[in-house]
Amino acid sequence: MLKNKTAVVTGGTRGIGFAIVKKYLENGANVAVAGSRQETVDKALAGLAEYEGRIMGIWPDLCAPDDVAKTFALVKERFGSLDILANNAGVSSRTSLYDYTLEEFTKIVDVNLKAVFVCSQAAARIMKEQGGGVIINTSSMVSQYGQPAGCGYPATKFAVDGMTKSLARELAKDKIRVNAVAPGVTNTDMVAALPKEMVERISAGIPLGRPGEPEDIANAYLYLASDLASYVTGSVLRVDGAAMT
Repeated sequence: MLKNKTAVVTGGTRGIGFAIVKKYLENGANVAVAGSRQETVDKALAGLAEYEGRIMGIWPDLCAPDDVAKTFALVKERFGSLDILANNAGVSSRTSLYDYTLEEFTKIVDVNLKAVFVCSQAAARIMKEQGGGVIINTSSMVSQYGQPAGCGYPATKFAVDGMTKSLARELAKDKIRVNAVAPGVTNTDMVAALPKEMVERISAGIPLGRPGEPEDIANAYLYLASDLASYVTGSVLRVDGAAMT
């Protein structure tokens, strides 16, 4: 479905991001795996040895425009294009408002929102020049419903939804589609860090009767990146088992 396409996947070393990387590789894409540190990127690449030649590791500062632009240019130089950007890097928080520090809030905003802006801008400049592309952002079900603590996370995801819809309208003329995927409760390290009783309580409210798996989310990323979604832009695709509805 993605043969001869090149994708950058941020937060691609584990969880949903790693599942997206594998799904894209299985469907013929070249993939640049972006992580926060070279060590984590190298570890991820070691598990993808069968795709040597179609994969590379990158670890730019996602909030530094010059660093991101230079790195994305290297990806294009290596593979010939940059067709898909999966803005998946993110951090969560469950801190109460009464204990929330500005430092923690700022970190959430930087990784979950500022990085989406910086990476989208750098990718869009390349995509416009080459005649089009696809940007897909990771939102969350809590962008619509909020959560009992850690207000910075749902606030940034709500902002990601707004940025997705706005960029879709702005970049359509340049043949760049922009969409988001909003996962529900998914079996990742982030969810594994939550108290067991909390996960059970949340899962009990999912009509499909189970949490999602990273591959469930990756399938949505595959669809939105492919030509099957050639007339889909400005959408936030919920992949949550109808949770909270």
